[in-house]
Parts: sequence; structure tokens; C-alpha cells
Amino acid sequence: MAGHRTDRMAEEIKRIVSAILRDELKDPDIPTMTSVLIVDVTRDLRYAKVRVSVMGSQEEQEKAIRALTRSRGYVRHLVSERLTIRYVPEIVFELDQSISHSIRVSQILGDIKKSENEKQPSDT
Repeated sequence: MAGHRTDRMAEEIKRIVSAILRDELKDPDIPTMTSVLIVDVTRDLRYAKVRVSVMGSQEEQEKAIRALTRSRGYVRHLVSERLTIRYVPEIVFELDQSISHSIRVSQILGDIKKSENEKQPSDT
């Protein structure tokens, strides 16, 4: 039962934080291509780990995480206005590299396939 509650809370926090990042947070260090991928909430609902993806260079990603970390108190305040629970989880932002990692793997696989096609002699 507790797992179901944390899952619902994580989805609700994900929806709210996504809207906040999109509509209300006006920090120039946070690019518009910042998206919330996953929210993990602890069983006691005290902490919410928000994993975000930032499209851009490594420097831009680090800058965005620093800006999000600076604004986490404000984000938590906005979340508390939208949730009707006694205690709003402490928000921790983390950079999620899964999208850039999967793009890199896809490029490597494409290169391997291209090199294999070049090695095989054509039958014509």
C-alpha cells in the first residue's frame, strides 16, 4: 500500500515540477530544453529526487543543475501550494544522462553497421 502512495506522489510531483520549470522558473541558466524524467520519493515522503535531462553541452548541464539547486526552496514552496499534504518532500535535483547515453550508443551502433557494410564486397 505504501508503495502505491509513493508512486502516486512521485507522479504528482513530476507533473507539478515540470509545469514549474516550463512556466514559472525564469532563470537564464536553465535552458528551455530541460525536462523532468523521473521523480523518486522515499517511503517516508521526506525526500524527492528529481532527475532532469538538459540538452546542451556538459558546461550548460552543470550550470542548469547549479541553478536548479539554488532554486529548490522556491520550487518546494510552489509544490506545497499545489499539493494538499502535511509535509512536502525536500527536493533534490540530479542530472539524468540516460538520453545522451542512449544517443551515443545509437551513434556507435550506426558506425559499426556502416563499417560492416563497407567491409562486405557487393555481389554485383
